[in-house]
Amino acid sequence: MSSPLTVGVAGITGKFGRLIASKLLANPSTTVRGYGRNLSKLPSPLTTSARVQLFQGEAFDTTTLKRFVTGCDVVICAYLGDDNLMIEGQQTLIDACEESGTVTRYVASDWSLDYTKLKLGELFPKDPMIKIKGYLDEKAAGGGRVKGVHVLIGGFMDAILSQFYGIWHPETKSIRFWGEGTEVWEGTSYENAAEFTAAVVADREAVGVKRFLGDRKTLNEIVELFEKVYGFKPALERQGSLEELKVLMHKTRAENPAGFFAYMRMFYQYYWLNGQTLVGPETDNGKYREIKAESWEDFLRKRSPEELAQAMYALAQ
Repeated sequence: MSSPLTVGVAGITGKFGRLIASKLLANPSTTVRGYGRNLSKLPSPLTTSARVQLFQGEAFDTTTLKRFVTGCDVVICAYLGDDNLMIEGQQTLIDACEESGTVTRYVASDWSLDYTKLKLGELFPKDPMIKIKGYLDEKAAGGGRVKGVHVLIGGFMDAILSQFYGIWHPETKSIRFWGEGTEVWEGTSYENAAEFTAAVVADREAVGVKRFLGDRKTLNEIVELFEKVYGFKPALERQGSLEELKVLMHKTRAENPAGFFAYMRMFYQYYWLNGQTLVGPETDNGKYREIKAESWEDFLRKRSPEELAQAMYALAQ
């Protein structure tokens, strides 16, 4: 049995935070300390477990944050929000970890895409991740005890095929796409990402950037998987080239900056498909062979065509 490990999950009340906590608890040597704004959102397995201690507070409540992180070996940030939360909120949490005297590793709220290949301002929702990695690196270089851990997983399969991105349309059995159909779709399911994250946390030597993938396939290959799994090939509706997508996303943002979600999904698709943020093909999957990578085919087999569009909103409660 591995030696005991105490892991803090900041943002435990979010769906992904809860999923990570459940994967951590699969290891009997791990205890979890959870931090969130509204603990009433948590399911009973997390509120009743003898291996879970919960703290309720806001992201900038430094007194409660210090109580939460003190005694943790590792802290995972599962925040999801605006730049104030993702930058200043994480910096406040990192500072509390440094002051705790116990935390040695901090898993930043990263996951999707390899943002280390981006410049600030290119894919603006990933700017906080770039800045937080820099903050952690700077602190470590200055003698800080907390080392940054950055788990990168490509795109979340659950999100890619959900209604949010408007790619898969179950009512017409069609896929609307940008590009040529030959671009690589890198994906990892939420559940698989949480499993890889828990495995990295259990590995006391794991620091720095860790890259994982459930699978990588082209759209044309995924169409073949639809036929194999569901018995039909989706109709393909090409929206245009990646260059045309790039022009449209900047035009949409310039014309209506307040319409954030309308253009954010375009920016994500462009940088996910254009090759710049690819996590693979070389990954760290092989270092954690106890975790089975969930392929695109596996992901489809677990859901009906109709359920794919809702997968992003149907994480385990």
